[in-house]
Amino acid sequence: MRKLGSLNKGFTLVKGFTLVELLIVVIILGILAAIVIPQFTSASEDAKKSSLTSQLQTLRSQVELYKLQHGDKYPTSTGAANGTWNWAKLTGKTNEDGSAGGTFGPYVQSTLINPLNGNFAVGYVAADPTFGGAWTGGASDGWVITANGKFFASSKGSGYVFDEPNPANPNNTDAASEDP
Repeated sequence: MRKLGSLNKGFTLVKGFTLVELLIVVIILGILAAIVIPQFTSASEDAKKSSLTSQLQTLRSQVELYKLQHGDKYPTSTGAANGTWNWAKLTGKTNEDGSAGGTFGPYVQSTLINPLNGNFAVGYVAADPTFGGAWTGGASDGWVITANGKFFASSKGSGYVFDEPNPANPNNTDAASEDP
């Protein structure tokens, strides 16, 4: 009669996970990822919204300070709101007449880039655009200034104009033509 232990001779017992156990772990990780990833997407949209609000406030306040120190002139080629925008006048030191090298400024550390479309150019319109209204200015305009000196931000896809982020649509997208 043979011993039962002799049947296993030459085989070593290998301890490890079975395929079923590994599949269960992968499925659980997939479910957790599906729960967590949308929260990160929301955080990204909230960051864009906060950045836009901050950029608009900074731009508005620093242009007002520039105007106070430069005889009510804008940092443009002509000193008027409809002149060609000159970021160097806001990022560098200027004289009272707006020329480089004076004691005023800098007003911002670097050129302000619109977080919705990645552009920094400033376009001009004569009247205040309506919230969510179409911006017919340049496609590369990140910011919009009106004749009365109010700043707006344009979005990336269809050129819509925003005064502040829309709480109902924090990414300020127009579903028909923009990527969220």
